[in-house]
Amino acid sequence: MKLGVNTLIWTARFEREHLVLFPEIKAHGFDGVEVARFDFEDFPAQEIRRAAADNGLELILCTAFTGDLSLAGSNPDKAKAFLKQACDAAVSIGADTLVGPFCTPVGYLPGRRRTTEEWNQVVSSLQEIAPYFAGANIRMAIEPLNRFETFFLNTAADALALVNAVASPHVGILYDSFHANIEEQKIGPAAASLGQALFHVHTCENDRGAPGSGHVDWDGLFEGLDAAGYDGWCVIESFGFNIKEIAAAACIWRDLAPTPADIAWEGAKFLRRRLG
Repeated sequence: MKLGVNTLIWTARFEREHLVLFPEIKAHGFDGVEVARFDFEDFPAQEIRRAAADNGLELILCTAFTGDLSLAGSNPDKAKAFLKQACDAAVSIGADTLVGPFCTPVGYLPGRRRTTEEWNQVVSSLQEIAPYFAGANIRMAIEPLNRFETFFLNTAADALALVNAVASPHVGILYDSFHANIEEQKIGPAAASLGQALFHVHTCENDRGAPGSGHVDWDGLFEGLDAAGYDGWCVIESFGFNIKEIAAAACIWRDLAPTPADIAWEGAKFLRRRLG
C-alpha cells in the first residue's frame, strides 16, 4: 500500500503558496499528496504537477459538494458540471483518482431519510457522468459520511449498493475509518465487503487526531483491507483545527495535537509500522 496525506491539515484551499509543503511531506515518508480544493478557479495545476514530480510524490484530487451542489436536488446538472470540472482538474495534475462525497452537500440534513426518487436520481446522474470519467481515465471514489454530515449515504453497504447500481468500472468507493467508526458495527468486515469496488481509503482516528492515538480498530481495518484485496492508498485525512472555516465545517473545537502537522507526522510513523 501507499501512504498519502490530505492537504486539509494545512489549508482549506490549496494554492501555489502551499507547494513548499511537498519536500517536508516527502521527508516524513509519504508517497503522495491528496490535494483538496472545493472550486477550480485559478487552479495552479501545472505548478502542482511539477512540484509533485520534483519531490517524487504522486497526486490524488479531493473535493466535495458544497452549497447547492447535489445530484439528488432540483438542479443535478449543476452538480454534474462540477464533477466534470473536477475530473478535468484531476487530469491536469496527473492524478488518476478523484475522491470525495459526491451525492448531496456535506452538512445537508433535511431531517428525514432519503427517498427512492432521490436515490434513483443520483444513480442515473452518476451513470450519465461515468463515461466522461472513463474517457479521461479517471476513477471516482465516492465517500459515505457519518449521519451527522449527511442523510444520504452513511455505510459501506449503502455505498456498495450505489456503486453496483451505477455499474461503471470507473465509479467506486472511498472508505474512511473515521466515518466507519461511527456507522459500521465492525469496520474490518465492512471494508472486506467492498471487494473490488474499494478504490481509496482514508485512515483517520476516531477523534480526527493522529492515526494510532485513539480507539479505531486498526487490526480489524487492515484485516478487512487484506480480505478485500486492497493494495492502494492509505491517506491521512484530518483538518487544520486552527483554520476557522475548516474547524467550523468539521466541528473541531479543540487542539487534536500540538500542531495540525503533527497529526500527519505522527500518523505516518504509526501507519508505516502497520504497513511494514
